[in-house]
Amino acid sequence: MKFNLATITGAALLLSAGAVSAQTTIVETTGAAPPDEVVTYVQRERIPSVAVDGEVMVGYPVPRSVELRPIPSDRHFSYAIINDRRVIVEPDTRRVIRVIE
Repeated sequence: MKFNLATITGAALLLSAGAVSAQTTIVETTGAAPPDEVVTYVQRERIPSVAVDGEVMVGYPVPRSVELRPIPSDRHFSYAIINDRRVIVEPDTRRVIRVIE
């Protein structure tokens, strides 16, 4: 069998890209990433989930009917649990900036 270098390199890149994407499915983010302390705080908090229409993902505008909870150590971020998904929200815009799976 003969393989050229481009074929082998391409296959290696595809395999490594698949491995990387499999490792990055835990958290989605956009905009200013919240500090690790904020993420840890939201992961530990126990509040009821609120059901809303639509798919909750990064960029989702959180309805006014959902109470955003402040992060005591960093007022630049708020959080909620919406449709059983923990989300970090930019309070001024009410848009989800991170979903914690």
